[in-house]
Amino acid sequence: MTPMKEDYLKIIFELGGTKKKVSNKQIALSLDIAAGSVTEMVGKLVQEGLAKHTPYAGISLTKKGIRYAETLVRKHRIWEDFLVDKLGYDLPDVHTEAEVLEHVTSERLVDSLEDFLDHPTHCPHGGAIPDKDGHYTEDSHTALADTEDGQAVVIERFIDNHDLLVYLHDIQLKIGQDVTVIKHDPFEGPVTIEVKATGEQIPVSYKAAHNIFVK
Repeated sequence: MTPMKEDYLKIIFELGGTKKKVSNKQIALSLDIAAGSVTEMVGKLVQEGLAKHTPYAGISLTKKGIRYAETLVRKHRIWEDFLVDKLGYDLPDVHTEAEVLEHVTSERLVDSLEDFLDHPTHCPHGGAIPDKDGHYTEDSHTALADTEDGQAVVIERFIDNHDLLVYLHDIQLKIGQDVTVIKHDPFEGPVTIEVKATGEQIPVSYKAAHNIFVK
């Protein structure tokens, strides 16, 4: 399987495609590609039995696709945890390294890493880590962009994207922060939030708001 197909499986998994239909637009925003480019790859995943596509509704993973995605995500996120926790990497820098390492990691090695790290349940950007039997706590799939004005939420996780993580580091948005949604600006404008602990108001870009998940 090509790295690009694997990236699609992982992002559909991250966006909730194990439980619901994910739109081409959501995939395009998260992978930073044109929506039209998604259609061809979705067709390939369907042909290989990894995904199901319903016109005008979206795409979800099959049981085969889910299991494949869980294996990829497990290796990737365990490496991220190791790089941040044991080697002191900054969060925005771990994705590229983990992307390389996941492809050369045997089941024996990932099991050993998991034991060494004392069985982490979440990676540094908040995503759940499946264990070797595929058990994990389901992530929230409510994007900041889909919240209502005035709603109080907790920042739970970020999509694993280098540019996004750099951006969030720059605006000082962190996992676990309690925030209130102030307003959604029209025409793909930012979502303004207020951090409960400091009272600071932060405008979060339209694209980023689709890749930040809250509960």
